[in-house]
Amino acid sequence: MKTAYDVIIRPVISEMSMDMIKDRKYVFRVMKTASKPEIKQAVEEVFKGAKVAAVNTINVKAKKKRLGMGRPEGTRPAWKKAIVTLKPDSETIAFFDGMF
Repeated sequence: MKTAYDVIIRPVISEMSMDMIKDRKYVFRVMKTASKPEIKQAVEEVFKGAKVAAVNTINVKAKKKRLGMGRPEGTRPAWKKAIVTLKPDSETIAFFDGMF
C-alpha cells in the first residue's frame, strides 16, 4: 500500500517553481504511477492545513546524457512532476516559506 510519503518524492526547487509560489502553486516530484486524486490526498495529509484546489501532472521524458570521451551515451531517468494549486482560504506550505 502506498503512503503519502511514497507518493510525494521531493519538492522541485527551481526559478520557475519559486515564481509560481506567488500564485499558490507548488511543484513536487511524485511517484510515476500516482494519480491526481492520490497526489491531492498526499499533499493534504503531509502538509496539514493545505487545501488543494487542483493538481496538474507532467510526465518528464528521459534525456540523453553524455558521459565523457570513450564512454557510451547514457540517459537520465524519466519522472513525473505535479503542480499543486492551493485554495485561497488554505494555509501556505511552511517548507517553501523559508526559501525567499
